[in-house]
Parts: sequence; structure tokens; C-alpha cells
Amino acid sequence: MENSAGIQASLSGRYATALFELARDSQRIETVEDSLGKVREALSESDEFARLVASPLVTRAQAVKAVTAAADAMQIDSLTAKFLGTVAENRRLAQLPAIIRDFRTLAAAHRGETTAEVTSAHPLTSAQVDALKAQLRTRVGRDVALDLSVDPDLLGGLIVRIGSQMIDSSIKTRLNSLAHAMKG
Repeated sequence: MENSAGIQASLSGRYATALFELARDSQRIETVEDSLGKVREALSESDEFARLVASPLVTRAQAVKAVTAAADAMQIDSLTAKFLGTVAENRRLAQLPAIIRDFRTLAAAHRGETTAEVTSAHPLTSAQVDALKAQLRTRVGRDVALDLSVDPDLLGGLIVRIGSQMIDSSIKTRLNSLAHAMKG
């Protein structure tokens, strides 16, 4: 699998690999990936959930109880819910965003895809996502799964990362380059 050795070297990668293997063995990769998508969404939309995940002041028992309640509220599958409980019990909730990213990379590689991390200034429409996937498929020669995020500081354009390659067409970078060139 692409990137699997690199992923397994990190703490988040070891957790992601363990979850991926459990999901693969039980033929629930897509279900777990959907559940992790809900968790990722909750992390970006709920300040309270993001604080819970990041706070070192929350006790193990409080973290497990809160994550279990959140998993129930998000209607997450049982495998992912148990996994989140284990991550909370091991006091590794701060690693959750990286674990989710690494799981998505493993799942994409399993499907024969590569993953591109795409940051845009505004949410992309489904037509824009489809067009971007088609362009990236042409560029890398295989299907590409997109990991989308929004950063209003970019002002416009995109930043696309595929493995070690980065394509930065953001207005912020262009303005910074222009300012640097004018200084001289």
C-alpha cells in the first residue's frame, strides 16, 4: 500500500492502521470512513467537541464518557465508537485529526486511489469537486480521493497536496510573492 510504511511510523498512523485492519477484516471500511467523516465534521463545527479533544485537563473517565455520548449523538457505527473510546482511554484524543487523515489515506490506497488534501478559501460546489477530481486523475494517472478543508485566509484559489507534491494557487500566496518581488 502507498504510504503505509510512513503512516505506520507515526503514533496517529499506528492507531489508524489498527482501525483500518479491524475495518478491513470486518468488511466495514466504508462505514468506518463515513463515521470518521462525521467526527471530522464535528471537530470543525463544534468548538466544545474540539476543546474536549484537545484539552489535557479532561480526565480519562470524563473523556471516555463525553466521546461515547458524542458518538451516540452522531450515530457512529459500533466499531468506530469503540475505537474512539479506546483513543480517549489512552489519552490520545488530540491525535484524532491525524488519525482520521491517516485512515482516509489507507482506505484510499486500499481502493487503488491516492488522496489529495485540498484547502480552499470557500467550500467547493459538487461540480467544482468533480472537475478537480478529473484534473487530478489526469495528472496522477489514477483516481483521487479528496480531503477537503476550508481556510478563508487564502482569499481565493486552492492549495492541493498529493503526497510530497504541493500545488499552491491561492491568492494569498500570489500576493505574498508579489510583495516579496516588489521589495526586491
